[in-house]
Amino acid sequence: MADAYTTLWTNDLCKALIEGGFAGERLSVLFGGPHQSLPSFTHAGVRPGDRVYPIRVFRKRMWVLGSMEVGRLLEYDTIGDHLPMEDYLRLIHWKPLKTSCVTEVVVGPPGTPLSFDTPVPGEALSQLTYRSRRGERRIKHVVDGELLRAVSVHGIYRLAPRSAQALEALVCGQPVLS
Repeated sequence: MADAYTTLWTNDLCKALIEGGFAGERLSVLFGGPHQSLPSFTHAGVRPGDRVYPIRVFRKRMWVLGSMEVGRLLEYDTIGDHLPMEDYLRLIHWKPLKTSCVTEVVVGPPGTPLSFDTPVPGEALSQLTYRSRRGERRIKHVVDGELLRAVSVHGIYRLAPRSAQALEALVCGQPVLS
């Protein structure tokens, strides 16, 4: 069974993507690395067939920016050996996502359009749950539907199935069911 993950994008990255005209484009490439600023998809356990939801925390709200399915997870240094030209051109196109410490690339079929105006409703935010081998946990620092600190979503985390369904509904423009 496929899993779903969130990955936190910085507000500076989101601003660069907005200014670069990436809103509305279908996400098909993600980059990972060894540092907290660009965490590793491999280390988080992401595999082909999984779904990744980039998120943003801005003005005490969590925003779901889109989603994409993982097709392949490759080492950055070997992508030229594994990718057809079409996929390689997508890497170049999405270069604002890349930083100097990239060690891996997630490539997939085109996902949902990238959007910067889809907040996670307060009720859904307070119920959002991540899961790990140790169990499930809710996001910390949610008070009255607002996310006061982003520390518990900073990184790449596996969503509980119900939370994955809620984020999928949001990126598809559907209401979130409680």
